Amino acid sequence: MDWPETWDRMAAYLRSVSQSLPQKPDAILVVSGHWETSVPTVTSAAHPPLIYDYYGFPPHTYHLRYPAPGSPALATQVQDLLTKAGIPNAADPERGLDHGVFIPFMLAFEKADIPVVELSLQQDLNAGDHLRIGQALAPLRDQNVLIVGTGLTYHNLRHFMGEDPQSNAVSHEFDAWLAAALCAPEAERNTALHHWNTAPGARICHPREEHLLPLMVAAGAAGADRGVQTYRDTVMGKALSGFQFG
Repeated sequence: MDWPETWDRMAAYLRSVSQSLPQKPDAILVVSGHWETSVPTVTSAAHPPLIYDYYGFPPHTYHLRYPAPGSPALATQVQDLLTKAGIPNAADPERGLDHGVFIPFMLAFEKADIPVVELSLQQDLNAGDHLRIGQALAPLRDQNVLIVGTGLTYHNLRHFMGEDPQSNAVSHEFDAWLAAALCAPEAERNTALHHWNTAPGARICHPREEHLLPLMVAAGAAGADRGVQTYRDTVMGKALSGFQFG
């Protein structure tokens, strides 16, 4: 299998993201599938380091650089909004950006000149809680803060590398359900996402939902803006999608 060509279309999509925005963001708040805490926690360092939280990759991948600044001011504002919504929260001045942030951002925001703050997932992985977190953070959008969720719409690594026709078909069923849910009006969208695990093939596509929940935060922050499916591809037989709000 030719791995570089396998991911070329996703790389092209990521490179197009910044050009698809109405204006350059003043800051980015990002939720990754690679950081879980007991309460939502923000990185508050002015210059967050990188966390090379992967194993068995070529040596050069442990020397990648993404020197985007942090934003202690945005971290404080995130905490204030969560507190106002009655959501316990915390800040971590030592935590860096994991690969769920810096790998896609090296393509999407390659100049690394936009301040980045990362927000953790809650360890209980409750869909409704993450929708509410997004709703609490929605006012940031009016301040030109881009809210990004990074993960994968299919994340069953045991099946991903295998050519299993059944799991391939299931991935396309779930992807179609997800697109319909995200592109629906707000109330319908939130109800569907709250009960995502009842969707066709949900637990086959996501045995554990940490790579789906960042999307819940972004959707919660979307308000009345319907989702638009801006990326769709089949990678190793599995359907993958990307969405944008507003």
